[in-house]
Amino acid sequence: MALKIIYPCCCGMDIHKTFIVACIATTNNQGVTTYQSKRFSTFTNDLRRLANWLAGNNCRDICMESTGKYWIPVFNMLETSCNVILAHPKYVKSIRGKKTDKKDAKWIADIFKHDLIAPSFIPPFEIRQLRDLSRYYTKLTGFTTGEKNRAQNCLTVSNIQIDQVFSDVFGKSASAITEQLLKHPNGDFNVEPFVHPGVKTPIHRIQAAVDGSMCFQQAEKLRIIRKHLDSIHNCNSSLDALIDKCASQFQPQIELVMSVPGIQRFSAISIISEIGVDMSVFPTAKHLCSWAGLVPQNDQSAGKKKTTRISRAGSYIKPLLVRCALSAIATKKNPEIKDRYIALKKRRGHKKAIIAICRMLLTAIYAIIKKAEPYDPSHYRVFDLPPGSRFITPTQAMYIARRLGYTVVTPQAS
Repeated sequence: MALKIIYPCCCGMDIHKTFIVACIATTNNQGVTTYQSKRFSTFTNDLRRLANWLAGNNCRDICMESTGKYWIPVFNMLETSCNVILAHPKYVKSIRGKKTDKKDAKWIADIFKHDLIAPSFIPPFEIRQLRDLSRYYTKLTGFTTGEKNRAQNCLTVSNIQIDQVFSDVFGKSASAITEQLLKHPNGDFNVEPFVHPGVKTPIHRIQAAVDGSMCFQQAEKLRIIRKHLDSIHNCNSSLDALIDKCASQFQPQIELVMSVPGIQRFSAISIISEIGVDMSVFPTAKHLCSWAGLVPQNDQSAGKKKTTRISRAGSYIKPLLVRCALSAIATKKNPEIKDRYIALKKRRGHKKAIIAICRMLLTAIYAIIKKAEPYDPSHYRVFDLPPGSRFITPTQAMYIARRLGYTVVTPQAS
């Protein structure tokens, strides 16, 4: 039985840094396919020539492979006039030993005309720009953490143990003392004027902690690190204002996401930047959770599951949801979430329970954005109520016991 042709006229593209190979596959009524291949450079003028060439051949359905960042200019040029499908490289991998740029483009066109390629989720242009800014903010935050660790290393190798007497090495009092250490590397100064009155650690312990010896090289390195931290802080402030400005058009959706427990404003903006505001692109909440990498893999053969680990998808949204889940279970205001976490933790452990809470939060986000309704905990708490009838079957009793974290032991027949 022959495969059905969904796109009689389509184009497959093999994109590189400096050039593009495009192949138009045209299928007539008798099922015969003819191919036209052409090579273009990635300069903007040649991208316009590419768009005109596609329009001249009446080709509106395009499929391209995701290759780094090189696909983005091509996608931006064609998305207004064509139906552009972006495919993950693993879905368009060509046959080994028959791989050239021209054959790659022809192979993409061949499998795309039968609709055998799973399209990647590409949000609208405004969401993509907000996503780029949010991810950059996340990178800057990582740089800040790295520089703080390097500053702590400078103090550690100099045997200056500020971290043992202050909970925050970069707090007000600790920063003032560090500034004085750069002026007096041997710690021969009185720390009392620089300690905030609210600090509970005794002054004599703080004085003993700064009794070290910082060499010239470590002092200069610490000065550079502190200067870099100030620069990153200024960049973060400017970027934060820019993100707020770009996210203002999605204010209603951001407020809805903020109604979910454990999610603050910046987290809500980051989630919107990853999944967008149009939930119709995901058929169900399960599809969204699978796209975010929060469900077990389908790896089964001969009736045996080889692995149930979650996939590596959602490299940005998954850590963000984990932080939100940790915040949600740390408060007593949301017993429906905390009780669910405790029950899962007893059976599956902390890590799997946190991933389950992440999926719970993302499912709620999908529903509230799609229905434009704020978070309502009563939808979860109704399942925690005792049954109206006190008569249940043994199977139901075992299910309830397992949900509460008990291990049901079946008695052996004598």
